[in-house]
Amino acid sequence: MNAKRKVTRVLATGTASIATVLMFNACSTLPEINYLDPALDHPQKTADAKPTINNAKGELSTSKAQALMRQRWKNSGTGLANMQALAALEEAVTGSPLIAGNQVTLLFDGPQTMAAMMAAIRQAKDHINLETYIFDQDELGLEFAKLLIEKQQAGVQVNIIYDSVGTIGTPQKFFDDMKAAGIQLLAFNPINPTKLQGPWSPNRRDHRKILIVDGEVAFTGGVNISATYANSSLFRSKSRNPDKVGWRDTHIQVTGPAVAALQWIFLDTWLSVDDKSPADKLYFPALKNQGNKMVRVLASEPDSNPAIYKAYLLAIQEARDTIHITSAYFVPDAQILKALIAAAKRGVDVKIIMPGVTDSGLVFHAGQSFYNEMLAGGIKVYQLNTSVLHAKTAVIDQVWSTVGSTNIDTRSFLHNKEVNIVVIDTEFAVAMENAFKEDLRLSTEITLETWQQRPQMNKLKEWLARRFEYWL
Repeated sequence: MNAKRKVTRVLATGTASIATVLMFNACSTLPEINYLDPALDHPQKTADAKPTINNAKGELSTSKAQALMRQRWKNSGTGLANMQALAALEEAVTGSPLIAGNQVTLLFDGPQTMAAMMAAIRQAKDHINLETYIFDQDELGLEFAKLLIEKQQAGVQVNIIYDSVGTIGTPQKFFDDMKAAGIQLLAFNPINPTKLQGPWSPNRRDHRKILIVDGEVAFTGGVNISATYANSSLFRSKSRNPDKVGWRDTHIQVTGPAVAALQWIFLDTWLSVDDKSPADKLYFPALKNQGNKMVRVLASEPDSNPAIYKAYLLAIQEARDTIHITSAYFVPDAQILKALIAAAKRGVDVKIIMPGVTDSGLVFHAGQSFYNEMLAGGIKVYQLNTSVLHAKTAVIDQVWSTVGSTNIDTRSFLHNKEVNIVVIDTEFAVAMENAFKEDLRLSTEITLETWQQRPQMNKLKEWLARRFEYWL
């Protein structure tokens, strides 16, 4: 059972007490951030834009930062001055600097991602930190747990944070067996209020997927620990045979100084729930520059600075040529929808790939309830029909890209712990664009004329699902 379906089931079958709590949580709203709409080509602003850039040796001097930006962004159609201004503004609204000197590797679908993560785990010598929404007791989950137990017994400290709703179908014995082997585990925000140390907020979830090995290599993206990912989708396959087609997802592997930022995020979550820190290990080894990618590591917390939301909205508002989004669960708030339509009306090529088949009917129909507005506003909508879409990615103006755990919906932006990595790099953006084009190959475009002819029953389902969009 996937993330959205588990949350929906809890909400649908919960007690009156849960419903009451959720109604109080409904008072929370995303902030109005219209101030993120300056014109980036204003001469004074572009001249003053000086984003902070760190690498393995610390903060770069202004001259070195300028030289690096010229090198990495010289081929950007947006223009170097505009890219500097965008990077500076993004830093101002998110509070996170750019980190240079990283190698970032795209991983597609479950088998490739699991193979890379397990290979890294097998090489672990000091510690393994895993934060995941879903950790199922199935064939793949048992294999993953067995490997973690073996590393723990070999003297490598394993620390795991798992979400209590995401693992609601996983037997407690599964985690007890890992604990008995010496693995330290933390269940995030238990549904049972008697197990909580603080206030009961069942709507707040940890939706992150982070793996850090020895503080030197990290993984993040959309892939959970579940046999759902045992099969690959038809991504980059010449076959169109739908038998045993898996989920379409995207993950990334990172080496370089940005790994420390992901390590901080993991440890901050641990210490926010348990004042006892994990076993003493070398969590922050001296890191070396490993590549040429500049990234920004963004983490969002419930009722805190919605950094990922701000970064998305800013990038959309300032897009000049293209906005290409792949979204498993696309239920946008008013500001995101308005920004996307405004971009399309000023001539930006706005394309969004959404699910054609889904694991969560309620979210599926809620997303489709926006099609009329989107299509009428000039947004091009596509549905991936050959597999269940679970990826959460975007590439804008062939230079700004993001991969992470964040869906474009209120739950992700407001109620969940999420993590995304923004890569500002033309070379990486080309790889992202190529992946987007491959997904388009397996998708069907939805036109306004054909959409308006859909059955009345579908319209009713969309209307009903839209009433629950806040909790999805």
